[in-house]
Amino acid sequence: MTGALDIRFLPGRGAEIRAEAGLPVAALVIGRPVEAVADLLPRLFNLCAAAQGAAARLALGLPPGPADLGHEIRREHLMRLCLSCPQSLGPGVGRMPAGWAEATPRALRKALFGPAAQAPGPADFGAWLESGLGLAPILAGVAHRFAPGEAVADLAPVRPDGVMTPRGQDNSCAARVADHPLMGHVAGAWGRGPLWRALGRALDLDACLEVPPLATRLPDGTALAPAARGTYGLCARVEGGLVTALTRVTPTDHLIAPGGVLEQSLSSLPADKAGLARLVIDILDPCVPAHLTLAEVAHA
Repeated sequence: MTGALDIRFLPGRGAEIRAEAGLPVAALVIGRPVEAVADLLPRLFNLCAAAQGAAARLALGLPPGPADLGHEIRREHLMRLCLSCPQSLGPGVGRMPAGWAEATPRALRKALFGPAAQAPGPADFGAWLESGLGLAPILAGVAHRFAPGEAVADLAPVRPDGVMTPRGQDNSCAARVADHPLMGHVAGAWGRGPLWRALGRALDLDACLEVPPLATRLPDGTALAPAARGTYGLCARVEGGLVTALTRVTPTDHLIAPGGVLEQSLSSLPADKAGLARLVIDILDPCVPAHLTLAEVAHA
């Protein structure tokens, strides 16, 4: 598992990304009973605990627990869009929709998109961005800061059989809804940059109101759990009721892989917009602290 990130951004050149060693999860669980491990893993990671617990139970061959992945994804997306985004992005930042936890899908869609309670179509997207409705001011703030082609990363979406391989692939909530017509429109007009990714978070939230997300178990025993940042993968070996091996891969492992989304995004950020590197990282949303340094580039 990845620990804190040290990102050295060289404007106009790219980025150097180093990750500290993360928590030695396997060493903490090997030799323990499966039930104890299933209880421990979601306690070790306060982010996406429901996804962690669901993946652990499936990988360990236990019955699914009561985890509500949809509730967790909704909460994480709303917190990122409404609380964690920089205040400069729009007047909607700084408050969660009233009663969001108990709100009906229609009420939440009104909070996201306005009185129509649905995402705008591609032809109406530009007008909606300037409408002031729902999340439009926040997304407009992103659109106004990044021109088409800036801070983009165009990678194939992660496949179920590739989740356990932390190579450069797009394991994000935006990639999960990449087939949405509005995502195709924004990708064509702006590229798969900050606006595409912020919009993807809103549309992924919308999608989980329609179809509750569920963890799955592949034929080889690997468990996959959808979460706010992408899909978690976990595989384990059990002998005599005790865990003898465990491997866990997170969306952040894919995000920071060489040639991955973070590296590509920062590499395509123009030098004169180096001050937006922090915003790019915040939108990409690694699940660990990210320390950013703007490095001076020597000129010959």
